[in-house]
Amino acid sequence: MDDGEFADLVERHRAELRVHCYRMLGSFQEAEDLVQEVFLRAWRGRGGFQGRSSARAWLYRIATNVCLDVLRGRAPRLLPYQAGSPSGAGAASWLQPFPDHLREPVAARSDEPEAAAVARETLELAFLAAIQQLPPRQRAAVILHDVLGWPARQTAEALDGTVASVNSALQRARATLRDHLPPGRTEWAPTAPPSDDDRRLVRRYMSAVERGDLVQLAELLAADVRATMPPYPEWFSDRESLLGALARSWDPGSAEYVGAMRMLDVPVNGQLGVAGYVRAAAGQAYLPFAIGVLRIEDGHIAELTAFHEPVLFAAFLLPPSLDR
Repeated sequence: MDDGEFADLVERHRAELRVHCYRMLGSFQEAEDLVQEVFLRAWRGRGGFQGRSSARAWLYRIATNVCLDVLRGRAPRLLPYQAGSPSGAGAASWLQPFPDHLREPVAARSDEPEAAAVARETLELAFLAAIQQLPPRQRAAVILHDVLGWPARQTAEALDGTVASVNSALQRARATLRDHLPPGRTEWAPTAPPSDDDRRLVRRYMSAVERGDLVQLAELLAADVRATMPPYPEWFSDRESLLGALARSWDPGSAEYVGAMRMLDVPVNGQLGVAGYVRAAAGQAYLPFAIGVLRIEDGHIAELTAFHEPVLFAAFLLPPSLDR
């Protein structure tokens, strides 16, 4: 494999390997860095690639093992509700969101039939949060076998294990996932695309936030809505407690007032999302505040995850500020 062939290989598979590393690690920033490490290892080991498997399978094997090396001895990334009680979760590393524009579709090639399985992939936060509960090798087995559709034999080869060990790992992993996935999702599959009604609901949510309209927002939230705001450890498990917190942060007379808000819609993790900008004082520009992901069920917002990491706005191709 010469320099040109390797460069072409890198560009053809960069997007999906970034997604794979993100699933394994739960961190967009780390996934970005590790993709470079994957290609560095592949370049150094290109002489050992014999063509017995596809180039994609070879790169996935390298990527999986790079991620396993990083995860060795490390606590999983979580969402706050997984780490403690609503009054204050313990210290933890949190999941990060993933920009939808980097989820490039992958077309199957005649010499790489496993590429067709990539179309079934999902990055839904509920799945990411659940799969982070698995030990790293079980996590890798589920992603390769159940998400990407690899046969047990090919999965075992990627993990330097046996088919029996992979099947055992999958059995244990699926039992754990059943305890952490939303009800009715024991067999994971991508959800249907957002409906027009869902999109209208999100626009109403954005308007309510911009106007600080708690009455309108209350109509949009499910009674048992769950809201998290990483990296803040506190979270909310019902509409009443969430509205109480927002009443303080939206009140200009409160010591907890965050400022006036502006919202943009942005797809995140294959779900409906919003980008929030805040203006601390009159006359100033609106600056990045949080990237939110909404899960909608039965016409209401059932879950709201607001990632307070302004540094990620650039990765989502969001403007650095909004005018007054």
